[in-house]
Amino acid sequence: MSAVKPAAAHPDEHHEPPRGITRWLYATNHKDIGTMYLVFGTLMLFVGGLLAELIRSELMTPAMRVLSPEAYNQVITVHGLVMVFAAVMPLTAGLANYLIPLMIGAPDMALPRLNNWGFWLLPPAAILLVLPWGLKLFGIGTGTIDTGWTMYAPLSTQSGPGADFAFVAVLLLGLSSTMASINILVTILNQRAPGMTLMQVPLFAWSWVITALLLIAVFPALMAGSIMQITDRHFGTHFFSAAGGGDPVLWEHIFWFFGHPEVYILLLPTAGVLPHVLSTFARKPVYGYEAQVYSFWAIGLMSIVVWAHHMFTSGMPAAANIYFMLSTMAISIPVAVLFFCWFGTLWRGSMTFETPMLFALGYIVLFGIGGLTGLVLSDAAADQQYHNTYFLVAHFHYALFGGPVMGLFAAIYYYLPKMTGRMFSERLGRWHFWLTIIAFNVVFMPQFLLGIAGMPRRIPDYALQFAPLNMVSSLGAFVLGATQLLFLYNVLQTVFGRSGAKASDRVWEGAQGLEFTLPSPPPFHTFSTPPVIE
Repeated sequence: MSAVKPAAAHPDEHHEPPRGITRWLYATNHKDIGTMYLVFGTLMLFVGGLLAELIRSELMTPAMRVLSPEAYNQVITVHGLVMVFAAVMPLTAGLANYLIPLMIGAPDMALPRLNNWGFWLLPPAAILLVLPWGLKLFGIGTGTIDTGWTMYAPLSTQSGPGADFAFVAVLLLGLSSTMASINILVTILNQRAPGMTLMQVPLFAWSWVITALLLIAVFPALMAGSIMQITDRHFGTHFFSAAGGGDPVLWEHIFWFFGHPEVYILLLPTAGVLPHVLSTFARKPVYGYEAQVYSFWAIGLMSIVVWAHHMFTSGMPAAANIYFMLSTMAISIPVAVLFFCWFGTLWRGSMTFETPMLFALGYIVLFGIGGLTGLVLSDAAADQQYHNTYFLVAHFHYALFGGPVMGLFAAIYYYLPKMTGRMFSERLGRWHFWLTIIAFNVVFMPQFLLGIAGMPRRIPDYALQFAPLNMVSSLGAFVLGATQLLFLYNVLQTVFGRSGAKASDRVWEGAQGLEFTLPSPPPFHTFSTPPVIE
């Protein structure tokens, strides 16, 4: 695919960026809204990380009392909710907003005002998650939600007022994600440059087609369940109350009907950006483009029908256990196809190991461990032993930090020079990578051993036999958290500093795509005359 670059990619007298705070409050430009998503997601990533440090401080030694048991339950709950809903999802949405119009030759997102509204629902939702802590300081309420991030009934129906704040926050987050998904889907399907067929759309955009369809399909279920929780708590219904004829397991089905596709909602966008990074630094075309597109579709469709493998210990019939076990193992096939294509892109390539490439390779290794340990948990019999232990905690973090977060680091380092017009510090980027991957394994590899030994998750104390591995895990967590300050400094130095070299239009030797035909940074308005794809 080649493109004829249009002559018109410049601002005119009424297309200059507005100035002041109104530029951001009333933003409709996709690059401004993408930037706000990225800033918000990064802020929440550090908030969630700070909560993680509190968790590991409490678990550093037996009988540690950094947090009361009640506060510990609240911290682990908000850590999960913030990381999933307020950090990783906004970061991937920010990349989509900023990059997809540039990748497909569109002047902007299809529905820019809806785009603005979708973003500005996020800050109130984040505030609602932590506001009960502030109210508690003034003697109001008992703090925020304390049920664990899955918000299982009947704990959620009996919890304090903080649960109400959390369920309203979920409703706002669902509205935001649904609006963003509709916008991205319409943009990719209708705003492509003339001549660009669907099978010429960049893989990052394709990954977001599936992500958007998943969000539209499954987030309404969680929103409906949240409304049912609120009515159970305040309006006398009994959807999840066994005493009134309801069933707490119904909430498990509702939550995981959303929750398992959510894993791929977080994963697919970074799996879509990975081929761009690997191809650039391997100096080879993307291997298996069509196979990766079909794998995205297979993963999206199968993720909706395997949700109850999270519920093997909930008392489902044997036939249901067998179905969800086999379907869960089957979803590993399209994921394996993606890995095969990534290895094919690298095979006999002229590789160099700049920071984005290091994080892309780290993604493959860490997410590979997460996927393989997921196969262990997919066995309905073995899951009886591993479920609700630290084996599951380790698997979950290898899948979601090793996948989406490492992929986000790769994508941000890859596109940061394009966005800012300045190169980041390669030396700091390499330090960030090596310290991150070493510290991450120090944190979570011992947790596999703790889980095998039988240590349950979501407890503020534990038996003395688990103390040495917990000490190692906590020390690794402190290093991992501190390492992310290198990333923050490097990004801020690139955005606001003047020390980095000026980035060229192409940025990286061998980079391909319409976004690399534009100046670095791109002008406020781009492709006012669409490029023609030859």
